[in-house]
Amino acid sequence: MPADAPALILTERPDWHTPRLVRAVEERGLPCRCVPLRACGIAAGHTATGLLIPGFEDRPPAGVFVRAVGHGSFEEVTLGLGVLHALRELGVPVVNDARAIERCVDKSTTSFLLARAGLPTPPTLATRSAAVARRSLARHPDQVLKPLFGAQGRGLKRLAGPDDLPETEEVAGVYYLQPFIPPRRADGWQDRRVFVVGDRAVAAMTRHGRSWITNVHQGGRCEAAPTDDGPAALAVRAVRAVGADYAGVDLIQEPQGRWLVLEVNSMPAWQGLQRVALVDIADALAERFAERVGAG
Repeated sequence: MPADAPALILTERPDWHTPRLVRAVEERGLPCRCVPLRACGIAAGHTATGLLIPGFEDRPPAGVFVRAVGHGSFEEVTLGLGVLHALRELGVPVVNDARAIERCVDKSTTSFLLARAGLPTPPTLATRSAAVARRSLARHPDQVLKPLFGAQGRGLKRLAGPDDLPETEEVAGVYYLQPFIPPRRADGWQDRRVFVVGDRAVAAMTRHGRSWITNVHQGGRCEAAPTDDGPAALAVRAVRAVGADYAGVDLIQEPQGRWLVLEVNSMPAWQGLQRVALVDIADALAERFAERVGAG
């Protein structure tokens, strides 16, 4: 590809994160162009690359940073991920690539990969059968029902038993269940978010919640946490297990003291974390991206 090809940042709308990321990438001598993934498509036999990407009709970008995939129908999301797969086939570095995004967006696949890698993570059941879900709740009461695709603590429900199970239509046809983890300390609800870039934990925070849902968007309070302790090391291993270049990893501590990996987010926000972080997270991401592109 031409050495002077700009980089592509896929983002759905102007937000707090994108201009900071653009500035950090361009400070490394790599010009950027921002395009929403919904504007991209496949154009086999129509363009030199076989892709339809505004501003890249005759050449692929030097590299692609995926800030957001966006919402849409199953077909729309499939097309968007197809574009990311195609870019990788063209030899374009994609951060994070389609495979890593697919593994993380689907929480059940994340759980499978974490367990298969031998990482401590809660037992997980993902099923389309309400009967199977009810039997699980009967055997193991007090579980958390999560949307298979979801973020920022939206849609979480704590179920005491099988009678609390919602109808199939309310969960988009899939029941994703994990045991409820009670708080370890008497000082309230808390968990850990670790931001991993490459093979390094660059920032971390403890989130103190008003309830068992501790996400910042649900009112959680952030406090800086170490990046060189056990949870941070677990987070690095979790990112490696899903094959991501960077990710936000959520962990929780059991009452007995063991840390568990809950989720791996392949397109994490970091505005709340940046308030307590000692490093510029956009700068760390840009450094990794430039390395992948070959401009670092």
